Amino acid sequence: MASISKRGNTWQYTVSYMENGKYKPIRKGGFRTKKEASVAAAQIETNIAQGTFGIKKDIAFAQYFLEWYQTYKRDVGSITLNSYKAAYNKIFNHFNEKPLQNITKRDYQTFLNGRGEINSKDTNRKLNGYIRTCLKEAIDEDLIKKDFTRNVTITGSAGKKSSEKFLDYTSSQLLIQHLHKNFNEGIEIIMLILSLSSGLRYAELVALCINDLDFENNLINIHRQWKYKEGGGFGPLKTESSERTIRIDNLTMNALKKHLITIKNEPANVHNLIFFDPTSDISVVTNDRLNDTLRSILECLNIKPLITSHGLRHTHSSILLYKGISILYVSERLGHASIDITTSTYAHVLKELRERDSEQASDIFEQLLVV
Repeated sequence: MASISKRGNTWQYTVSYMENGKYKPIRKGGFRTKKEASVAAAQIETNIAQGTFGIKKDIAFAQYFLEWYQTYKRDVGSITLNSYKAAYNKIFNHFNEKPLQNITKRDYQTFLNGRGEINSKDTNRKLNGYIRTCLKEAIDEDLIKKDFTRNVTITGSAGKKSSEKFLDYTSSQLLIQHLHKNFNEGIEIIMLILSLSSGLRYAELVALCINDLDFENNLINIHRQWKYKEGGGFGPLKTESSERTIRIDNLTMNALKKHLITIKNEPANVHNLIFFDPTSDISVVTNDRLNDTLRSILECLNIKPLITSHGLRHTHSSILLYKGISILYVSERLGHASIDITTSTYAHVLKELRERDSEQASDIFEQLLVV
């Protein structure tokens, strides 16, 4: 009978089977619930009883990747799901029906080199990450023995440096002051103010409705996103941890309150969207329009780099970290799935803070000696 146990935050099963007169364990972990582990273990026991366990057939690399993400990535958001679909198309276009078992490390490196001529290094690193995770499952299922992605070389254009994705403190101060002085100049200005002061993703921002705002306590409830790439409509957030309630400063909330006066009586705004736009194909201000407005303002203020509206999310987080807000809170405020994501994303900021903290730490103990 299978043994089901918990390891950290996930579950694993252990099934024993007889091979050459000796019992051997079959273990597999990573299941989100005990029930998932039990169902998987039951299938293994059935295969053993029917004598089909251990018999593996060749399967096309692209087909296996497709089945893998459809099975194990069911709880991801639509944007992330589209990334997996795009990865599948890239794999299929290169490898066609070539079996997973027949792909060598050189074959895979040739694939990556080809992608490197088209995409940035960061994009190819993400693609390789998807495939590496998929192959771990294939190895667990005894479909392949070796990970052909191990120690491969990721190629591609350099992309933007970390410092080009956000504004420094002085530039942020200049921008936010300009936005508040001119908040009556259009709906995009209010959106930029909220983006910078909240760190919301664009899809979260445009999904906000009037009843998501708590003006008495200066709170915003983020519990869904707008499917802007699919023509509009509400959808689930990127991850469960993306659902959150965050506190916003008084000036931003006051700007939002004044903005609501202009949209409350719009009959076409059936969802009471805060950033509703009747002329837009997706019912809200588009990301391109928001980016154009931001770049125009940055050019007018002679601020560089010319970041996108998503760069305001990075700017928001960098300011909080620079001002000594704990990385745990920043991670929760951003709605990251884990603090590891926050740490890796803002490693450049943390490195600078580490040097500052190092000096402060030594000063603290010197101050203990001061009478």
